[in-house]
Amino acid sequence: MPNRLATRFERSFDADVRTKFFRHLEFREPVGDPGWFGPGSAVWYVHSHTPALVLGLVAAAYIEGLDPSISWMGYDHSRLVARDAAGVPTGAIDPEGGAVRLGHSVSFFIGTAYGTTETAERLARTVRAMHHTVKGVRPDGVRYDADEPEWLRWNYATVVWGLATAHERYHSAPLPDIDEYYAEFVRVGEALGGTGLPRTKKEVADCLESYLPKLAVTPIKAFGTGPNLRGNGVPPWQPGSAFLDWAARDMLPGWAQKLALYQRPNPVSLRWKRRVLKSAVNGIYTPLREFREAQARTASGTAAPVATTAPAVPDPARTREEVEAAL
Repeated sequence: MPNRLATRFERSFDADVRTKFFRHLEFREPVGDPGWFGPGSAVWYVHSHTPALVLGLVAAAYIEGLDPSISWMGYDHSRLVARDAAGVPTGAIDPEGGAVRLGHSVSFFIGTAYGTTETAERLARTVRAMHHTVKGVRPDGVRYDADEPEWLRWNYATVVWGLATAHERYHSAPLPDIDEYYAEFVRVGEALGGTGLPRTKKEVADCLESYLPKLAVTPIKAFGTGPNLRGNGVPPWQPGSAFLDWAARDMLPGWAQKLALYQRPNPVSLRWKRRVLKSAVNGIYTPLREFREAQARTASGTAAPVATTAPAVPDPARTREEVEAAL
């Protein structure tokens, strides 16, 4: 019997994500191309569960924004912030901009996971080019630069933590050894210019906690979380909703939950909310067409993946407008 929820999810994914953000991604050929990881990899397994992947990205974005510089990068440069006709931030969240950001993130983490090698490399070049344009000064005079090694390490650790944590908590059959995923995913961080990246669950946890002296809940962050989201009209399954905000904060490490003033529900309510979310995440799951295409591409065997994903030469200088035109 067909899974009607999964079919509806696939149709929604096609309308909201695939047709808008997958236009330049290739999963079918060349035959035998393993991409960056190949069939049987932990990354293929984790990223093929799209609903859990999206939930992990929501959690990653939450913890990432606890860095004040990240908050101001988003305020100054991101589509997440609504702007007036002159391009000046209004302080409000732009739901359409948030959907665009999530769509690009989903396409990146699916394309680099089991897209072709050329697809993964092009996606990484595009993200690096965008990072090169994100530079500025916070109101307190502190400069920020998305190319700084410390920022790249923080960004990497938040992403791999979010994806792995959502997988462990909400996948119906999580990997027995999650460190396999942590070790493989380093290739994505290195492709974006990261160095000295943590490679295990413990190393990532220690890395995140080591940044605690630099973290804070800025007014920008506080505006988009907790009680401020109640009654905002966003459906529970969409980013920016009070329910997904709860889910993200519920996955945070204990020290981060204290920073975010997370109030854990009573044990009965907590178990119920987690059970409902897990049921929903797995109820709408079905392997995407792109994953099935990647399986067919590699069914007859593959060559060895590229030896390294780290950039071999400096990227050419490109403006933000030039980068966005290539998306």
